[in-house]
Amino acid sequence: MVQLVLILVPITNSKSSSTIQEAGYDELTNDLYVKWFHNDVVYQYPNVPTSVLRDCETTQSFGRYMTEFKRMAHGKTFKRHTAFKWNFKQVEVCNEISNGNSKKLKANPSQLEQLQAHTAIVADTGDIHTIEKFHPADATTNPSLIYKAATMEVYQHLVHDAIAYGKENLIDIMDKLAVNFGSEITKIVPGYVSTEVDARLSFDKDATIAKARKIIALYKEIGIDKSRILIKIASTWEGIQAAKVLQEEGITCNLTLIFSLAQAIAAAEGNATIISPFVGRIMDWYKKHDGVDKYEPEKDPGVVSVTTIYNYYKKFGHQTVVMGASFRNVDEILQLAGCDKLTIAPALLEELSASSDQVERKLDANKANDMDIQKIDMDEKTFRWMDEKTFRWMLNQDAMATEKLAEGIRGFSVDIEKLEDIIKVKIAK
Repeated sequence: MVQLVLILVPITNSKSSSTIQEAGYDELTNDLYVKWFHNDVVYQYPNVPTSVLRDCETTQSFGRYMTEFKRMAHGKTFKRHTAFKWNFKQVEVCNEISNGNSKKLKANPSQLEQLQAHTAIVADTGDIHTIEKFHPADATTNPSLIYKAATMEVYQHLVHDAIAYGKENLIDIMDKLAVNFGSEITKIVPGYVSTEVDARLSFDKDATIAKARKIIALYKEIGIDKSRILIKIASTWEGIQAAKVLQEEGITCNLTLIFSLAQAIAAAEGNATIISPFVGRIMDWYKKHDGVDKYEPEKDPGVVSVTTIYNYYKKFGHQTVVMGASFRNVDEILQLAGCDKLTIAPALLEELSASSDQVERKLDANKANDMDIQKIDMDEKTFRWMDEKTFRWMLNQDAMATEKLAEGIRGFSVDIEKLEDIIKVKIAK
């Protein structure tokens, strides 16, 4: 019988004696199977008792990852080994016949491999070849990354295709170019690809919604379903409200440039799929403000900010995924081991791959449940925890968040305009 087999490093849940030993997909019967060892008893998926799933904190993630695995296997997308998070387990998907010769992870896993046992890793780059190297679960792009990639000779065919498609309409060309890069990335990663809305629309709810719908339509034209795409939107009040509308339409959103708890709460109440709270940019601001060169890793203001958001979400049951972003060093990343997702630049992925030092889980949803965290007071008129006036006041009171949000929008806008200038020259030739 031909099978595609998952080989798992048997890491036991620290709060129980549960271990997933093997899982796979049988192409002949179109069935999934899992051998799950719990308190010395063997269970066979799908006949795993709910109590066991709950005990292992996988009631939701278990089904999600089995569904993803089935999609990958059925679509025969096993072009390379793909690592992704499965609760406490490090999973390696092997495109091999089940003959006992499947590769296993090395005895001394790298920090990147260890981190993937706790957190889903996302590549923060527009360089397609770099993404291929690290096999992340998802990938994120932004105008700065697309600008950098679009100036590289190896990707000029994507630029020329966008110009031909847009027929001298600069807006159409820019939108198509972003989708071209995203399309190539979907061939590599099994999960989401984030494509960002023009940052210059950050204070225009309706225009942001229209742009997002257009991006999704462009992906649909080339056969890519909206379920593979995250529309990336700056976390202004208008951006968050636009994301709420899009989520209701089934368009998943990644709210970026998160620098404060106010933004995070508003995003969660709008049912955003993912938020991207920034770490390094927060540290940059505080280093200048405090007149210091560095912080102890656990006291890094960016780490503290993301930890606060993560714990708040888990304490109060928000389903929005927390994806830490914008890292300046490996220590920041390791301090957030256990976060839902982390989007990491290639240079830091290289550094994590080169080290085999031990990685300790830092963030834990169970521990967050027991924390004494105050919920933001409810507005009596709207019966919501975060209305517009509360959002704007809280953001106003946070000088760092106010400045870094504005700075981030300006920075992305500048890179969009730089790329537009390059396209204009090419159009004129």
